[in-house]
Amino acid sequence: MAGEISHKSAGSLQKGNYVIVDGVACTVTDIATSRPGKHGHAKVNMMAVGILDGKKRNMVCPGHDNVEVPVIDKRNATVLHHDNKLCSVMDTETYENFDLEIPDELKGDIKDGQTVVYWVILQDKVLKQIKNE
Repeated sequence: MAGEISHKSAGSLQKGNYVIVDGVACTVTDIATSRPGKHGHAKVNMMAVGILDGKKRNMVCPGHDNVEVPVIDKRNATVLHHDNKLCSVMDTETYENFDLEIPDELKGDIKDGQTVVYWVILQDKVLKQIKNE
């Protein structure tokens, strides 16, 4: 399941959609479509920000081209142990154990035994939120 990619027409993308730019999963922040010329096709100019690194990226392509879109898998896990930077978790479906980096906005809120939501984006696993039960 990890690393899945689908394809979508560049002309159908909207602000807030996910897209892969230069091999990095990004969120579309701005999109502009130029009119087709006499002999050409409409061009899509896309600004996107990396989901994990926060870097801005730009992509220009014909509107009829297919672009890669990451399939983001949202999963639940139970916190087994944590410290200030990492928490060891166990996936509630596959029982796989692994470590996740704790994002700054969740530091201090993570407790052992809690259920958390993490995303699988391409080859990365990212802790996103604490699940309220």
